[in-house]
Amino acid sequence: MEYLVRAARITDVDRLVALSRESLPASGGRGPLVAADLLRQLVYLPQASIVVAEEGRELVGGAVLALRASVRAGGFVGTVDLLLVDPRHDVDRVSDALIEEMLRSARNKGCTVVEVVRPDDASELERWNRQGFVGASPLLERQIAVAAARR
Repeated sequence: MEYLVRAARITDVDRLVALSRESLPASGGRGPLVAADLLRQLVYLPQASIVVAEEGRELVGGAVLALRASVRAGGFVGTVDLLLVDPRHDVDRVSDALIEEMLRSARNKGCTVVEVVRPDDASELERWNRQGFVGASPLLERQIAVAAARR
């Protein structure tokens, strides 16, 4: 089977959210935005790349790369924020194609490093290792309250 990987369009967001029902909380995470609303915004932002994989006209996977500037890294750092594949398809082939496209996009956008949260699942970790990802010390994080929108 041939999988086409391409940049996501606004019309892909609902299909991507439907595919990710179990991966994305309804609230979109810790913030006030619903996942679909945030993805719609990211489609147009240069600090992010959203790609989808299709077989025929069926969406079978997607990935989100978010960028941030880093003095320490000497350029931009790309974070693969989301990678999901419909389990009815070849998860390894679709994942590899999506990761390769995320790496290409990161290179084109000036990233010097791409990071991803270390998966707990051994087969998922192997998939990232095959693409050249290696273990790094975990990040520290602190949750902060989101500022309320002024009306």
